[in-house]
Amino acid sequence: MDEKNKQLKEQQRRMQAGRRRGGGPAGALARPAEKVKDFKGTVKRLVRYLAPQRAKFVTVAGLAVASTTFSIIGPKVMGFATTKIGDGLLAKVSWYLAIQQAASHNYPASYIAKLQNQPIPSFDFGYIGRILILLAVLYALSALFSYLMAYLMATVSQTTVYTMRNDVKEKLNHLPLKFYDTHMYGDILSRVTNDMDTIAHTLQQSLTQLITSAVTLLGIFIMMMSISPLMTLIALVALPLSGLITMLIAKQSQKFFAGQQKYIGLVSGHVEEMYTGHKIVKLFGKEKDSIEEFNMINDKLYEAGWKAQFMSGLIMPALNFVNNMGYVAVCVFGGFMVAKRLISIGDIQAFIQYMRTFTQPIVQTANIVNIIQSTVAAAERVFEILDEAEEAPDSENAVLLEKTDGEVGFEHVHFGYSDDKILMEDINIDVKPGQTIAVVGPTGAGKTTLVNLLMRFYELQGGRITIDGVKTTDMKRENVRGMFGMVLQDAWLFKGSIRDNIAYSRLDATDEEIYSAAKAAKADRFIRTLPAGYGTVLNEEASNISQGQKQLLTIARAILADPAVLILDEATSNVDTRTEQLIQKAMSNMMKGRTSFVIAHRLSTIKNADMILVMNHGTIIEKGTHEELLAQGGFYSDLYNSQFSARQ
Repeated sequence: MDEKNKQLKEQQRRMQAGRRRGGGPAGALARPAEKVKDFKGTVKRLVRYLAPQRAKFVTVAGLAVASTTFSIIGPKVMGFATTKIGDGLLAKVSWYLAIQQAASHNYPASYIAKLQNQPIPSFDFGYIGRILILLAVLYALSALFSYLMAYLMATVSQTTVYTMRNDVKEKLNHLPLKFYDTHMYGDILSRVTNDMDTIAHTLQQSLTQLITSAVTLLGIFIMMMSISPLMTLIALVALPLSGLITMLIAKQSQKFFAGQQKYIGLVSGHVEEMYTGHKIVKLFGKEKDSIEEFNMINDKLYEAGWKAQFMSGLIMPALNFVNNMGYVAVCVFGGFMVAKRLISIGDIQAFIQYMRTFTQPIVQTANIVNIIQSTVAAAERVFEILDEAEEAPDSENAVLLEKTDGEVGFEHVHFGYSDDKILMEDINIDVKPGQTIAVVGPTGAGKTTLVNLLMRFYELQGGRITIDGVKTTDMKRENVRGMFGMVLQDAWLFKGSIRDNIAYSRLDATDEEIYSAAKAAKADRFIRTLPAGYGTVLNEEASNISQGQKQLLTIARAILADPAVLILDEATSNVDTRTEQLIQKAMSNMMKGRTSFVIAHRLSTIKNADMILVMNHGTIIEKGTHEELLAQGGFYSDLYNSQFSARQ
């Protein structure tokens, strides 16, 4: 069993599965809130986003106060009706008892007849009816104000989040590639979607609940004091005890909820891992081990989940017990006061209603405080994106190259992903228009970095890169990147028709231009064999066509853009030999008359390049044609011969 526990700890450490929040009767009270680095600063920034909606927000607060006030007055007004009914009932009982007493004590018949001839006491239905109408009006106004409050708050929250979402989208458009290289896409997506939804939900519901809870708490306290300060004191004795019980149980349940969340993550991770690799599990006959491991985690989850739900479930029964004891004390003391005619029966009825309602806003406020804590944490995550350093702005006097020959130069280029770790030092390259430049080297040598610098995805620490003699830093990034066409190792296509995917590089392209680009890319034939041809809609992952077909479409897209410089980054590494030959022909057509940078691991594909750059550790260690580099007998020669001998 110790070995199994070690395995469980190891699995917990290596799995990064998503966790869900546990639930229970105690709600947010039973779960720890997310921690915030700068609560005050984040709240101030969130308030600044709400500032343009301040008039509506103030109106919402006023409506919340009005709605709650009318609702609070209701029990007091209903108490008047109860008192009037009680008075009528008491008068009727007194009249009946007086007749019975006179008859039992042999009072004179004339006296008894006089009592019997008196008008029978009745209920004042007119007064009671007016009270009921007033109650209906009060509750109708409360409902109306509540509706208007929800409507306005929905506008406030959605407008605020709409503005924040636009700011984040605008920010993401101006962030450098370095940001995306150092942040997981899932994390960015979570901030833009889940965190935004959390903020919207809190603004729309929790803030109004916080206002109404505070007003309700204050209003009920005032109404209880107006009825009887002494009974209010008795009722409030239960309040500290309720808070203490809630705090103690919540503190214990939080530990179990944390364990529940941990084991939910482990179960999710284990199931995902086993079913993703189910073929490997079956191949090595590990089904039994997989089931045993699942059962072990599931048992832990059951134990933690049972304890979490049980502990959180104790809160409401414990609170009800304390509150019921308070009701008993109030009823006994109130009954004594009614008997002494120190208070009316209607006030007792109203007081008990207030007392039953008094604890609800306290619990709501405690829950909302936890929710707000999580919301501020979500807002802080969003603001972290907004605080990221943007790309350096383009030069005010930026040069615009409408047409370029494709001459590229690297002059004494220095670059590092951080200032203290320089990757490239004194890189010099001179590329003539129409030349094909191959870039080779082991993984991590800096090949892709070289291309990223060329398109200004990163800024240099020193030196300069020129296109047709003009520094790229003197041009707008949009102008620089518009000169390039790229075909990457991972073919990126979006959900939509094949026609739209090809035309992505030139949205104003005609159908004839799209067909011509597809033919040049050797893609026209397979496209026309599809049921809808160019109108065939690709799914989200474009899995309804093959990997090679995807690559041909990206080549067609690059051809349609008609760029001055081509970048081909391992464009044939994920396809079979026959498809590779087809793609090579398509790329050869595309490269004619254009400056091309080809990143390749298969050295046989770049033997005809005009110049081969051999990179290692961010430095160009060799430079020349295929024959020249083989003759040198250096790094390239060893690399090429090792690939050739491997094929033999």
